[in-house]
Amino acid sequence: MGLFDNAVPGGNITKPLMIALGALLVGKMLSGRSAEQPEQAQAPVPAEPSEATAGDGGLLGGLGGLLDKLKNSGHGNVADSWVGTGQNQPINPNDLGNAIGPQVIREIAQRTGLDEQELLKQLSAALPGIVDKLTPNGQVPQQHQVASAFNS
Repeated sequence: MGLFDNAVPGGNITKPLMIALGALLVGKMLSGRSAEQPEQAQAPVPAEPSEATAGDGGLLGGLGGLLDKLKNSGHGNVADSWVGTGQNQPINPNDLGNAIGPQVIREIAQRTGLDEQELLKQLSAALPGIVDKLTPNGQVPQQHQVASAFNS
């Protein structure tokens, strides 16, 4: 996987987990159904104009949208630890689910074939390392940079 080697405990990123991460951070690129999938109609989430153009920012508006969701749900210190250069703080699967929201979790679970609890367990284990790898200098990258990390 290149960039994401050693990002996940155990070093193994499964295909369903990559689909889930792609759905959160990149959008239609990894959904397997490309532009035919009416993703925004199912999970409308406001994205800041500078964060992503419609359709390629993932279900939450990309990495920045995910970090905003975490901050808005009281997990800003955890999210900041993933972006910063220090130790990554863990997040409880239920806290992650509450931050992301049940509708988004349900949609990703359907895409991946994982049940919602297993999905949250895997995402809560993977996201700290993935976000850390995507933000090596403590800076949140532009959406196209996140997308190219998933394509490499």
